[in-house]
Amino acid sequence: MNMNLSSLDRRKFLRGAGVALALPWLETFAPTAQAAASSVKRKRLACFYLPDGVPMPLEKDPSFKDWSWFPHGGRKDFVLTKCMETLEPLRNELTIFSGLSHPAVRHVHGHRNADQFLTGADTGAMDDSYQNSISLDQVFADHVGEYTRHASLVMSTDGGTGSPRGAHTMSYNTQGRPIPAEHKPKRIFDMLFVKSGPDAARRLALSKSALDDLLEDARSLNRSLSEHDQKTLADYLQSVRDTEVKVEKAKRWLNIPMPRVNTDHLNLDITPEDPRNFLRTMYELIYLAFKTDTTRIATYQLGRENGVGISDYLARAVGFKGTHYLSHETKKPDGYKNFGIYCRFINEELGRFASRLKATPEPGGDGNMLDNTVLLFGSASSAFHLSRNYPLLLMGGRNMGFKHGQYLKYGQGNDKHQATAGISSDAGWRGEMNYTELPLSNLYLTMLHKLGVEAKTFGGSTETFSEV
Repeated sequence: MNMNLSSLDRRKFLRGAGVALALPWLETFAPTAQAAASSVKRKRLACFYLPDGVPMPLEKDPSFKDWSWFPHGGRKDFVLTKCMETLEPLRNELTIFSGLSHPAVRHVHGHRNADQFLTGADTGAMDDSYQNSISLDQVFADHVGEYTRHASLVMSTDGGTGSPRGAHTMSYNTQGRPIPAEHKPKRIFDMLFVKSGPDAARRLALSKSALDDLLEDARSLNRSLSEHDQKTLADYLQSVRDTEVKVEKAKRWLNIPMPRVNTDHLNLDITPEDPRNFLRTMYELIYLAFKTDTTRIATYQLGRENGVGISDYLARAVGFKGTHYLSHETKKPDGYKNFGIYCRFINEELGRFASRLKATPEPGGDGNMLDNTVLLFGSASSAFHLSRNYPLLLMGGRNMGFKHGQYLKYGQGNDKHQATAGISSDAGWRGEMNYTELPLSNLYLTMLHKLGVEAKTFGGSTETFSEV
């Protein structure tokens, strides 16, 4: 049989060959400049959330010089502290921000704000008024998720969804409902790289049939419901439709072989009780998912706020009994230092992951994987659990136009960018600040544009940052 390779869509050709994702990008199958450029445009996003804030001692504190999370100095001549210096080899690949936060929740205690870190939503002050909106990662997933086996990878150390303002997940769908996070490495690996069994097609067919029946019943029921119940049902049906889309997508990928990856270096049964290796394994799973183009979007919440759950074990990696108490013992001898040592460990592992992306040539594209991946790392809780002046890092994405090697200070009246701003205890978290901040969603809208999403607004923001 004669085969015109130049006329073949790469994805279709490889699917027909039966070895789709197991093969690297092959120049032979993209002989035209246009076809080659299509792989260069591959863009990825990974977002990471750290609970309980970071050390931000006041200038008068002896720990200020060495253990403040924020750097010292200006935009280009900034000096990383001991808390951050493990990222120095990546200095030209990162931007540090201060003076950003979500306006809707600035007067909400920092332990209750993980839910809105990627949404910017006004989640309300009480549980009975809770309402969220779509997260940054899912906006991007709606844009590129159809091109990969999994639209996004949602992970956390504790798993599941958690509770309102006690989230175990960073990701929220179009209705603002939490997307459950996976937390067991073996289950994540199997989902990404192992077939679901010989009867997968039959189960998918049954799922589709059940959904059809459910939708038909719902249409009949809707006619007899009150206006409020109709809205409730409409929201529910949207979730059903989302499930339907997932089923249809799963059917399309059913006969495409899973990518082959080397797992000799992985212990997939690892738990947070071995925190350093657990964290490295979770990062490695994201790396493998990105390298094989199994997904282009990942979120990983390193723990839940308030020190509840197995995520509190992460501090054991550097000799402390738990993570949460470190943020409450900063006034004790070596308190800020101890908190800083923990954050140094977190930054070290983030840097290890980013360096791994940088060391890997982009499959079928220009530069390395970090050039085509943007990493967002931060927290919605700063010193004394304030929901202001979030500690934020942005890394990678040079091929998308991101500019790095800078420390950007936003807002007015907070020249030293100390989140405490005169408040010296948790009791003052409702207090007024003597400075202004800019909306974090300005950054998110900037990111979406560079990722190729033509959004006019996000999280209430319509402005972008030209210096990012």
